Amino acid sequence: MAAPSSATAAGPGVPAPSGGPALPPELADATRDDTALRRFLHGLPGVDAVGLEQRAATLATRSIKKASKLWAIDTAISMVDLTTLEGADTQGKVRTLCAKARRPDPEYPEVPRVGAICVYPDLVATAVEALGDSGVGIASVATAFPSGRSNRAVKLADTELAVQAGATEIDMVIDRGAFLSGRYGQVFDEIKAVKAACGSAHLKVILETGELATYDNIRRASWLALLAGGDFIKTSTGKVSPAATLPTTHLMLQAVRDWKDQTGELRGVKPAGGIRTTKDAIRYLVAVHEVAGPEWLTNTLFRFGASSLLNDLLMQRRTQLEGHYSGPDYVTVD
Repeated sequence: MAAPSSATAAGPGVPAPSGGPALPPELADATRDDTALRRFLHGLPGVDAVGLEQRAATLATRSIKKASKLWAIDTAISMVDLTTLEGADTQGKVRTLCAKARRPDPEYPEVPRVGAICVYPDLVATAVEALGDSGVGIASVATAFPSGRSNRAVKLADTELAVQAGATEIDMVIDRGAFLSGRYGQVFDEIKAVKAACGSAHLKVILETGELATYDNIRRASWLALLAGGDFIKTSTGKVSPAATLPTTHLMLQAVRDWKDQTGELRGVKPAGGIRTTKDAIRYLVAVHEVAGPEWLTNTLFRFGASSLLNDLLMQRRTQLEGHYSGPDYVTVD
């Protein structure tokens, strides 16, 4: 995979807007009522699991030219949503993470900033203060993350708290129980309501693919989220195993590619959880290029949800420039 000349790695972390032209009749009809939505989702082509997994495995073996590797590393850095979502998170930890987001490697100021910081709603204000006008996005999980087990009023209040504090991106979780029970209209309405509560903030819809059980369910959930207005579809909370996998990401990339073909709108994909190494990140970039297309090789349309990935990217970047492996002591430990 060569570096496409039109892609830029260091742009600000803001996904493309979902507002656009009216939906084509087939998609507009699917949102008319619960019966139409069910008919549309169950009318989607079934997933060839063997073919999907074989293609993902084949693309994962593809190498990139040495001349493109530094570009790939910088692109991946710019796509990281640097995340801390622990019960023991403190304001000090968030400030430290924000400093790293702004200047990932102080000895190499040309290293691009990350796409966003991702924190809990009560720590958004701390991130806003620490990031200032750096251009790093401020993402907040919401809607009773990670379980999604609460009523809609609480989920909307959770979203509004984050947006009022300054979040520019909201990562919501769908109600997997409702989805798996076939209550698609309930999930659709909830995504729409959260999207409205986001105001100008962009919405990433977490499917929690590890709990959806089948590839067909993942395809249906992806289309449901897109129909309801999600700016991004995201694999996982990072709290459930399996989290992101290449086959599920391939499936979601197919969905946004097909959405663009039918509507002209660009929507994004965010794999999250378990992506820790530069080799992993490059495999995902190859998948983006080959499945969705080079147009998606930008942080406005593709992100990595990760906490430890950035360190490995920085170490491998130094290796490319200095000709030897620097080791973990040369980057800050989160």
